[in-house]
Amino acid sequence: MEFQDRNNLYLCLDQGGHASRALVFNQSGELIAQAFQDIEAEHTAEGFVEYDALALLASIQNATRQLLAQLGERQKHIVAAGLATQRSNIACWDTVSARPLSPIISWQDRRGAGWLQRLHENARHIHVLTGLYLSPHYGASKLRWCLDHLKAVQQALQEQRLAYGPMASFLTHHLTTQRPLLTDVVNASRTQLINLDSLDWDDELLALFGIPRQPLPECVPTLYRYGELAQAAAIPLQLVTGDQAAAMYAYGKLQPDTAYINMGTGAFVSRPSGRARIYGRRLLTSIILHQAGETEYVLEGTVNGAGAALEWYARQYAVPDLFQQLPHWLMENTNKELLFLNGISGLGAPFWIADFPSRFEGTPDPVRGAIAVAESIVFLLQASLDEMHKLASPPEQIQLTGGLAHLDGLCQRLADLSRLPVYRPLECEATGRGTAFLLAGSPHHWPEEAPGEWFEPKENAALKQAYERWTKLMLQTMRKK
Repeated sequence: MEFQDRNNLYLCLDQGGHASRALVFNQSGELIAQAFQDIEAEHTAEGFVEYDALALLASIQNATRQLLAQLGERQKHIVAAGLATQRSNIACWDTVSARPLSPIISWQDRRGAGWLQRLHENARHIHVLTGLYLSPHYGASKLRWCLDHLKAVQQALQEQRLAYGPMASFLTHHLTTQRPLLTDVVNASRTQLINLDSLDWDDELLALFGIPRQPLPECVPTLYRYGELAQAAAIPLQLVTGDQAAAMYAYGKLQPDTAYINMGTGAFVSRPSGRARIYGRRLLTSIILHQAGETEYVLEGTVNGAGAALEWYARQYAVPDLFQQLPHWLMENTNKELLFLNGISGLGAPFWIADFPSRFEGTPDPVRGAIAVAESIVFLLQASLDEMHKLASPPEQIQLTGGLAHLDGLCQRLADLSRLPVYRPLECEATGRGTAFLLAGSPHHWPEEAPGEWFEPKENAALKQAYERWTKLMLQTMRKK
């Protein structure tokens, strides 16, 4: 590729659940500069999670502006930009005025759960076509809700000036001077409207969900000339992908013997399968990269309530200093009795219940309750790993990234329960670095600035027994629903 000069820099825009980040890396994967702006989702009703579309867009623009100011003259060395976003967020907007016609509806949002019940008999077929379990977390039911409930969307559709689809498409449209109506296949696949064979919008799926095709953006590869950034016209936007997909490439080419876990607002565990699609009845088959003649897949399990569950606990039980105290609590305390059945933001893999009733088994105090919620994240990850073991040989190690990876006690529990060594890189914010790796042409030499830390599995009978009790309680609760 053309980006091989050692002075080349890569601008990575990472739009996450709690912040928009702008980062610049060099050809060797070294972080040169970064800026970020916090943004919070609004919980407007039970099961509703959304962002103000213009505020979210402004957060990216502000972070980019701060970063370019930091770089000064060095910004002339930026040869390409990439955008990584929350995969299942959707937006609706006006193609004439470009103004948003809906909020950005978060992947955590479950407002479409009731509507989806009418497709229950088609669930297995939809899973085979899309790789995704029938769930309100994906974009199709959110788009259907907008068509059913937002008059501005309905009117724009009638007047043929409606655009809708992945949030990434909305952002690409607004961040570039060319205003394209494009979407990368990774983000498009999380609408549950993409066929894994054709890698394009599927007429049968569109009919099932009642989604008109015309307002959807054109599907293009991950690496593509999307346009030039409006804030820096000489910088081409040449990559758009999902945040979890990008994070997997943070430390170079994927290793098939590794399970990749990224823990933030949600937690995601993935096993690379290369160009082979592995189908698991209670897991996802996800696209993580699509280029001409090459598509890479992973087998994926999702935990919707990771950081989101800890935030819920801090609010619900009035523990304002939870995230400051939790590292100490996890290292200094053991939890032998209290369990948390974690359905925050809906129960994901391998159980898949949108309205699972979260509850404690036992009476929580601030410390024990926080530990139980944290351990429930590990338990949910282990449940997906157990399911993966039915379909592929067990991995030899786990690579752990994301904001929650900074919790040593959580890392050690994951190692103990999985009986696998857990590697935590020194830099846990993986999305930007993975975006840079892809922009740089997937170089063979992509070194870490310094080695990370290994957590070797230890004998932990209490944790194993707690996981067994937790699994039984989860299944008992599911049978009662």
